[in-house]
Amino acid sequence: MKNLKMSIATMLLLVVSFTNAQEKEKMNHDHSKMKMTHEDMKMDKMQGAKAEAVLADYFMLKDALVGEDANKGAQAGTKLVTSLKVFDMTVYNKEEQKELADIIEDATEHAEHIAKSELEHQREHFKTLSNDITDMVAITGTKNTLYQQFCPMYDKGSAWLSKSNEVKNPYYGSKMLKCGKVQKEINN
Repeated sequence: MKNLKMSIATMLLLVVSFTNAQEKEKMNHDHSKMKMTHEDMKMDKMQGAKAEAVLADYFMLKDALVGEDANKGAQAGTKLVTSLKVFDMTVYNKEEQKELADIIEDATEHAEHIAKSELEHQREHFKTLSNDITDMVAITGTKNTLYQQFCPMYDKGSAWLSKSNEVKNPYYGSKMLKCGKVQKEINN
C-alpha cells in the first residue's frame, strides 16, 4: 500500500511538472508572438513614416505651385527625389514591390525634372507625378485623410492630392485658384 501511495504521488508530481512545463512553453511562445507583433508594428511605423515623408514633400511641391514659386518648387522637387530614393519597399509583398518600384522610378524622374525646370514645365511634370503619388498611396495607405482634386481645364483634365478639401489649383495658381473640385476622399 505504501508503494502504491508513493507511485501515485510520483505520478502526480510528474503530471504537475509536465503541466507547468507546457504552461511555461506556451507563455514563452505567446511572449515571442507579442514581441514579433511589436517588431512588426515598429517596422510598419517606420515604413509609414517614409511614405508620409514622400507625401509631405509632394504637398510642399504642390503648395509651391499654388503659390507660383518656381524656386520653392525646384527645392521641393529635389527634396522629393531624396524621399523617393530612400523609400523601402521590402515590407510589401512581391506584387506590391514591383508596382511600387515602377511608380517610384517614374515619380523620381518627374521630381528630377521639376527640380531643374521653370514653373510651367514644373506643372507639366506635376500632373504625372500626382498620378504616381496617388498610385503609391493606394498601396501604402496614409494616416491622414487626403482629397483627390480635379481641374477639368488643365491639359484636358488633371488631378492632384491635397490635405484639405478646399480647392487650391496648382496648375493655374492665382489665375484660377479655385478651378476644380474634390473627386474623392482617401481614408486608408
